[in-house]
Amino acid sequence: MTPPIRLIAVDIDGTLIDSTLDIPAGNLQALRRAHDAGVEIVLVTGRRHRFAMPVAEQLGFEFCLISSNGAITRSTQGDLFHADMLPRDVAHRLCGHMIEFSGCTVLTFDKDTRGAIVVERTDELGSNIQRWIDKNRMYIEEVAPITTALVCDPVQAMFCGTVERMKPAEARLKDGTFAGEINVLKTQYDRRDLCILDVLRYGCSKGSALSRWAAHLGIPRSHVMAIGDNYNDIEMLEFAGFPFVMANASNDLKRDGWTITLDNEACGVAAAIDEVLAD
Repeated sequence: MTPPIRLIAVDIDGTLIDSTLDIPAGNLQALRRAHDAGVEIVLVTGRRHRFAMPVAEQLGFEFCLISSNGAITRSTQGDLFHADMLPRDVAHRLCGHMIEFSGCTVLTFDKDTRGAIVVERTDELGSNIQRWIDKNRMYIEEVAPITTALVCDPVQAMFCGTVERMKPAEARLKDGTFAGEINVLKTQYDRRDLCILDVLRYGCSKGSALSRWAAHLGIPRSHVMAIGDNYNDIEMLEFAGFPFVMANASNDLKRDGWTITLDNEACGVAAAIDEVLAD
């Protein structure tokens, strides 16, 4: 029997993994069943490629990993398919434009050594991302001023802090100064009082990267399924013919008419996949 879908794109945080930060057995089994049925699997995440790999390796098979909100598309074996870097002159001007938020600024680079993540001071980033700092500490370099690190094009710039702190930051990023030069993607966790604003090259998103990968495979969007939970998943969900939103997603995403599956603590990914494959 031919599956109704040929490509499944799944977000990681808040979607594929639960509060233990691992993939629940039900989600693993569902993805493996789909893979065995000939369906292409792709994880699409805001994480850096290296930071996403411990999750990806749990699946037990090779596949494509779209990381940094669509900026990097690379196989789990490390083969690069596409990179959409933020021009360093844009990043330099952006840091100046956002000088008020320099303590919240993070630059990421496509490498697996110290300096892959650059900040001015980690102690200014806030306790609500302490877990991320601890897991990435070996890759973090403190550089002041942060623009000194811009010796090549970064993958992206990132501004993170409490929800209230990031409201004026988002407004400044979208004041029109960088129209046609950047794309701003938001990830927000209200329960953790954490908001992350990722700034990428104009036109770069999870949706654009998924579209590119599907075209490479010769798969039309009508045969693509996507599952997500946050604002940075919107373009990906808009592209997919079978979009699913997690029950733990923001109410803003639940109002767009996309099918709502179970939450990430109840194997919502497995429920969505089983629903489509059963149909």
